[in-house]
Amino acid sequence: MKNNKKISSLSLKNYAEESYLNYAMYVILDRALPNIGDGLKPVQRRILYAMSELGLDASSKYKKSARTVGDVIGKFHPHGDTAAYEAMVLMAQNFSFKYPLVDGQGNWGSQDDPKSFAAMRYTESKLTSFANLLISELKSGTVDWQPNFDGSLLEPVIFPSKLPSILLNGTSGIAVGMATDIPSHNINEIIEAVVHIIDNPKAGLKDLLKIIKGPDFSNNASIVATSEELFEMYSTGRGGFKIQANWRQEKNQIIVDALPYQASGSKILEQISEQMVKKKLPMVVDLTDEGDHLEPIRLVITLRSNRVNANDVMNHLYASTDLQKSYRSNMNLISLKGGPKVFALDELLKEWLKFRQQTVTRKLEHRLDQVNDRLHILQGLLIVYLDLDKVIKIIRESDNPKKEIIKEFKLSDLQVNAILEIRLRQLAKLEQEKLESEKTNLDNEKKEIEKILNSKSRLKTTIKNELKQIKEDFGDERKSKIIEISEAKIFSEEETITTEPVSIILSKAGWIRSAKGHEIDPNSLTYRGDDSLQDFCRGKSNQLVVFLDSTGKSFSLQAHSLPSARGMGEPLSGRISADSGVSFISCVSGNDGDDKFMIMNTAGYGFISEFKNMTSNKKTGRAFMKLPDNARLLKAIPIRKDHTHIAAVSSIGKLLIFRIDELPILGKGKGNKIINIPKAKFNSNEEFMAHAQLLSDESTLRVIVGDRSVSLKPKDWADYILTRAKRGKKIGNLKNVDRLIEEIEVNSSTEK
Repeated sequence: MKNNKKISSLSLKNYAEESYLNYAMYVILDRALPNIGDGLKPVQRRILYAMSELGLDASSKYKKSARTVGDVIGKFHPHGDTAAYEAMVLMAQNFSFKYPLVDGQGNWGSQDDPKSFAAMRYTESKLTSFANLLISELKSGTVDWQPNFDGSLLEPVIFPSKLPSILLNGTSGIAVGMATDIPSHNINEIIEAVVHIIDNPKAGLKDLLKIIKGPDFSNNASIVATSEELFEMYSTGRGGFKIQANWRQEKNQIIVDALPYQASGSKILEQISEQMVKKKLPMVVDLTDEGDHLEPIRLVITLRSNRVNANDVMNHLYASTDLQKSYRSNMNLISLKGGPKVFALDELLKEWLKFRQQTVTRKLEHRLDQVNDRLHILQGLLIVYLDLDKVIKIIRESDNPKKEIIKEFKLSDLQVNAILEIRLRQLAKLEQEKLESEKTNLDNEKKEIEKILNSKSRLKTTIKNELKQIKEDFGDERKSKIIEISEAKIFSEEETITTEPVSIILSKAGWIRSAKGHEIDPNSLTYRGDDSLQDFCRGKSNQLVVFLDSTGKSFSLQAHSLPSARGMGEPLSGRISADSGVSFISCVSGNDGDDKFMIMNTAGYGFISEFKNMTSNKKTGRAFMKLPDNARLLKAIPIRKDHTHIAAVSSIGKLLIFRIDELPILGKGKGNKIINIPKAKFNSNEEFMAHAQLLSDESTLRVIVGDRSVSLKPKDWADYILTRAKRGKKIGNLKNVDRLIEEIEVNSSTEK
């Protein structure tokens, strides 16, 4: 038998394209992206609508969540119950939604494990008061309605939200070929921004950012973003920022009391523990989670001692754990035109305000229709009240009283129906007075509504007053502090060492050791045999220590790698490759960019050097100071910021003092002449530079000669001030000068 039906053909390419586009638009519009009007995805909207239909408002009793989920998937959202319940849970979690829409009772998960919530048969729920701001006007003619999936019921296309809730709670979603990520914001700031737009329609983004400081989350974690980054994010609709945990220090403990949005405390503890096992955090000795129902977030990081720099530890943890997380922003929404669009902040608020104006207009028009209908009925009722006897007679005697009344009183069908439904007791004079009073009130209401509808400024004022009232009822202070700079930095290998003050001791025989703290007296230590103290320096365990030998070479070692001062130490020659027969003269420690030292020798030459110029990454060291023939290296002297003068003394007692800025800063070399020592006298060892010292304007200079000493106060040593490279002046009849010491009144004397 022939089939006369025509068969149409379609290429596979066109079919695939059409099918893909249909599916993509379905996912975008009906699943993934929120609507700018109410800030909700379809599943969220359907959950809230189902709850409102069940009478689960804020003042009602809780009902099993399974009841709500059953209505949602049975009436409006024919998908899995798990997906619907998870969407419901999200709206109930105060750590997920800044302003929750569902009031949950039972286990609804925790920030540490958001998906640890109980099954829907165990939890109960109802709407929050905040949710009423989205749905309270639903039955007021404000929105369009559409058939549900099977056409048996109607559901709202959108909620008549009184607030731009999309910015208040934020959202995230992935569609086909696009996504949305919108952070939450503070309700006070958003309302103030909308009010500002109402008052200043031409307000730009810069004006709004004076009001909206940035995103705001439900906890107190700080947002890290510069004003430029925030401006770019809000002007383009795309960008990003960081959120870092808040902490405080209590003795040797770091207390973390606020975590980034969606960060897990247990995961963070695992991340830190892993680093401890790998010995990347030797300064951390213990971790505990002390959170409870009163203080949900309380992570305790115990440091080795209170001398460990907690800021450095936290900056490392910010960079290496979820204590600092990056978030992106992509303000991609369904616009009023019905398609997806990435909004700038000012565009978003202005478009939402347009939505709200349309909604309020529809509400007022709907109410005006109701008022007019009621006035029409009241007009008819009051007419018949003037001649009740005739109405009663018609009703009693007529076969078709409705037709007779319409004919007699010239009334409409609606009015006559209302008359016929009047009960006998409502025919009293008191009821007539009530109707007249109601008519007066409705007439006044009608005039007010018409005034608002006929005036854009009155309409804006109405919206503005609504917003101000919401702010008064629901407003809260900003929780997320905004900081512009993050100092997050992963520790280098050297920085993983506990930052503690240490004292490095160098003996005359070239043995080295390290003692904790700066209070130790190197002279009180025990030395091997006839060995004794040569030099010492103070620094930190994570710094380098530089040793200078008798040939002018410098060698570097990590302070933390040196043997403990509890023993005798070990030979420095075992750690480096020095020339045979050399001795070690001095040791210094410091920071590359901050610390400077005066380097000098007995021939009267020297220079100032930055610490970074003294360090070497080679075991063989580096040539640092070029020594003249027969010259010996002297101990390096650290330079303080208050040092203003250099004092140099020769072995025969000639003292020269000059300004510190006369001696140049060099990377290495022979240096410049500090004090003039005649070459012949130096070669014959008759005279040499015995020592030098640095002075501040208030320092006292003490000259040591054997067991004797002479002290020169600033007014006394001022007589010896000349220019660099001079011979200097004799100090009385002193001969064979050993050294100079700077004495400061407040601190104990400093000796090198």
